[in-house]
Amino acid sequence: MTETVGNALVQERRAKGSAIPESLFGWLLIAPAMLFIMVIVAWPLAETIRLSFMEAGLGGEEYVGLENYQDLASSRRFHQTVVRTFYWMFLSVGLKLVLGLIGATLLNAAVPGRSLFRVLVMPPWVIPMAIGCIGWLWLYNGYFGVLSGTMQWIGLTDGPFEFLAHKRSAFYSAVVTDVWVGTPMVTLFFLAAMQGVPKDLYEAAYVDGAGRWYRFRRITIPQIMPVIVSMALLSAIFTFNSFEIIWILTEGGPRGATTTLIIDTYKKAISNYKFGEGAARAVIIVVLLGVFSLIYLFFLNKVNRHYGSGKK
Repeated sequence: MTETVGNALVQERRAKGSAIPESLFGWLLIAPAMLFIMVIVAWPLAETIRLSFMEAGLGGEEYVGLENYQDLASSRRFHQTVVRTFYWMFLSVGLKLVLGLIGATLLNAAVPGRSLFRVLVMPPWVIPMAIGCIGWLWLYNGYFGVLSGTMQWIGLTDGPFEFLAHKRSAFYSAVVTDVWVGTPMVTLFFLAAMQGVPKDLYEAAYVDGAGRWYRFRRITIPQIMPVIVSMALLSAIFTFNSFEIIWILTEGGPRGATTTLIIDTYKKAISNYKFGEGAARAVIIVVLLGVFSLIYLFFLNKVNRHYGSGKK
């Protein structure tokens, strides 16, 4: 549609005998988009990079060179935060992909009430994230939460158990909440991909005597593999940058057990007013995500070439 409109404009300009060169006319067409990118993306990124070389706070700025980066390189706590962030991302994304694949397979099956189940899978993704997290905050409460009460009732604990008060349970509780929020999106994307698989492939395999598991493993998975890899990349970026879930549940506690790079950057730059150190952390996040995305795109291209060429 856009190409058609552009060709029409070019033909109209030629018909009117305009003296504007085609190259200049093309630049004028993309100028609004370039201006938007410059203002929204390029300028904030450049300002963040500049601040990362400063000792900046409410009192002013002072150039310190690479000191902020050197402090991060020698900080054992920062190294632990990086490892924790990637562990949080891989664990959460892995669970989303597995549960999303299972959910999409069930929703794609010809069962009564399938349309109703497709609607019921939407609420975690549709409702505001803050409201959903507050609901989980109540569930995790040790004194009037459903989870703690159920554990006491069946005899797993002798008294109230505060899920968000212990380092290990707080971390995995945040993971569960993030998976609950993100799984519906993954499920719907996988479901759309499954519905695009040609039915002839299943019918031919069925005639040859292939069972359900064989058809799923040899037809469904290869056909939707590019979507799986693409969804994994998008979900990984969203999870890596996830802020609301952890902040509402624990604010990075207890004792830093749920502090990821995003939470650490926010605390340093906003809570402690150390804008230079926060900017250095933000730059490192951009670099890590950039490298991770390039690696993922490399594998995505290999997957697309492999399955696009008909190999199995």
